[in-house]
Amino acid sequence: MNAEGRELSKSVLVSRRSFLKAAGLTGGGLVLGVSLTGCADQPALQARADTFSPNAFLQITSENVVRFYCPRDEMGQGVTTGLATILAEELDVDPMAIDVKIAGVHADYNHPEFGAQGTGGSSSVRVHFDQLRQVGANARALLIQAASIDKGVDTANITTDSGSIVIDGARYSYGDFVQQASALSLEEPAPLKPSSDFKVIGTDFGRVDAVDKSTGTALYGIDAEVPGTRYAVVKHPPVVGATAEFVDEDSVKSMPGVLYIKELPTGVAVVAERYWQAKKAAAALKVKWNLPELAKVDSAQIRADYEQAMVADEGDVGGEQGDLSAGFTQASQVVESEYWAPYLAHAPLEPMNALVNIQGDRAEVWSGSQMPEAMRGLVARYGGIALENVTVHRVYMGGAFGRRSFMSHVIEATLLAKATGEPIKVVWSRESDMQNSVYRPASLMKIKAGIDDSGQITAWAAKRVGGNINPDMMRAMLPGMLPSAIPEGLTNFAANMIESINDGWSIDSASIEGLYENYDFPNREARHVTVNHGLPLMYWRSVGHSFTAFAKETMIDELAEQAKMDAVDFRIANTKTNPRLQNVIKLAGERMKSMSVPPGHGLGFAAHGSFHTDVAQVAQVSVENGKIKVHKVVCAIDCGRAINPDIIKSQIEGSIMFGLTAALYGDIQIEGGAVKESNFHNYPILRMNEAPEVEVIIVDTDDAPTGVGEPGLPPIAPAVANALYQVTGQRLRSLPLKLA
Repeated sequence: MNAEGRELSKSVLVSRRSFLKAAGLTGGGLVLGVSLTGCADQPALQARADTFSPNAFLQITSENVVRFYCPRDEMGQGVTTGLATILAEELDVDPMAIDVKIAGVHADYNHPEFGAQGTGGSSSVRVHFDQLRQVGANARALLIQAASIDKGVDTANITTDSGSIVIDGARYSYGDFVQQASALSLEEPAPLKPSSDFKVIGTDFGRVDAVDKSTGTALYGIDAEVPGTRYAVVKHPPVVGATAEFVDEDSVKSMPGVLYIKELPTGVAVVAERYWQAKKAAAALKVKWNLPELAKVDSAQIRADYEQAMVADEGDVGGEQGDLSAGFTQASQVVESEYWAPYLAHAPLEPMNALVNIQGDRAEVWSGSQMPEAMRGLVARYGGIALENVTVHRVYMGGAFGRRSFMSHVIEATLLAKATGEPIKVVWSRESDMQNSVYRPASLMKIKAGIDDSGQITAWAAKRVGGNINPDMMRAMLPGMLPSAIPEGLTNFAANMIESINDGWSIDSASIEGLYENYDFPNREARHVTVNHGLPLMYWRSVGHSFTAFAKETMIDELAEQAKMDAVDFRIANTKTNPRLQNVIKLAGERMKSMSVPPGHGLGFAAHGSFHTDVAQVAQVSVENGKIKVHKVVCAIDCGRAINPDIIKSQIEGSIMFGLTAALYGDIQIEGGAVKESNFHNYPILRMNEAPEVEVIIVDTDDAPTGVGEPGLPPIAPAVANALYQVTGQRLRSLPLKLA
């Protein structure tokens, strides 16, 4: 990292002011308020005489460099471009000319809804849209005031254009007025542009990080290095939660480059001069493990336990509305089906990594994290460092999907740096991340629904059996969010309390979200039965919607068939109270009716609302030599005002490919408590020759922007399943989709 970056990182330090929202990344769920003390007086950005820094997000230098400190993390979703565009619109500058930095850790950068600094839930553009517009408008107004004073011209005769003050045809850079602007203030917020005057919002242009990423100059966590860095590879146990009973250090300590062998709570680490040396030694290290109860479990047992619980346990009730019994009495037909979704790994292409350097009473950490504030707290806790002396260097992430909210690799690097007194870089292998990670929970779902003679849904009873995400999320977050003086045993106690609450008192919304919404269900309920076998769970792209939409939208198709109605017409008839979802159903349905497909091809339809966004998809599918082939996907999306349509299309394409991977291949299997899958040879991802053509239809609207990164995923699995029914006559109710 260059000198400027180090200086900035030291000046952008965290405040301990926050409230942790336990389910913040999902946009719902149990809320646990934790008041944290120790608010920092230091501002997020240090004021300098030659800069104009009206707030934590914006800085303009006398050289006319416009610098935006992006409060959310870039993990490939285009958030730096999207948020820079919003700021640029009101500031009247070219987004591509803005110097975008990932902001440091500070309370000013807290997520407005999470109450802590974090990125997730497809929320960044939505929660910062009005805020960053106002930031840009206020800064522009102050610069105009400064120019008015400096040039003796009334503000009514001053305009701006592409980062310049324009007076009677003469152009002056914003940088010319930064000193004067720094001394001014506004009595009230500056007025915002009418949308009719937008220049960059709603237009296609490149990404602000494209050059750095395409030239290899972008800094990811895996690129970070400081002088004297030592590399560590942790030999993780075969079953998550196992502990080392005996370590044969003699088996590897004489191998080239090996420096230290250290036992950790998560495994046994080998520290070497270079990564490959550490990797080879860790593979050769002999360890005898004490196995946990999870070692007695396999996939067949998990499924059997879920099936037994579905029958034997009534579960907790949520999402109640109307009179379910009366709804079934009104029904002329009743359909009941069960659906299965397996455990899934996140498998981001950049494996887990962290570099921690502890020097005296200070520490630095480099690692991509969706929760940088918690990462800072973890380094402080496990490094024995005062929180204010921990500097977080925020970096790009090579994919996240919820995985980078769980930071055991940061704890490993911190413990090793503390024990050795040297900078330690921990790098996980693909195998370690696949087999010793956190996972999307498996789910068994049952839906019983009734329809009347007119094709109206009269009753909807949904039930899900599976584990909850909240307790494991809290086990991961609380040690980093609470002061180090609070012992970890107490944080685990709090997480265990949440687990108890989710099993018999209330329902983790991430467990049933999407299972009972979207349609006109006058009489409905959702039940949940918690069954947890001990495999750690974490948010996975689109969270609960990733499995509930499959069950809901497959059932909707079954109901349409029983009503002898077209699948699109049936959905339109049952979304009268949800006009936005109904509109995307109509748009995709019209496109579906215009599609001409070859013999042997089928079209499947699905629609789903998640993260404040509504999506409808059409999948064109065939079966070739017994193999499922998806040829084309049409996606209609209403995500509010489109900030950058090209990024929206890219995110929808990515969501569909990610979702297709899960729909066709994703399946984490357990044998003796161990995850069988280890790499992409037995946990395959969609290949380029399997990728369908994707057509994206973006609804043109003036509504405020909503989520994009995740809502494109939930409808794809049911759309493909519904298309396969048209082709084969088989109703596939289990993921991944496999033909009989």
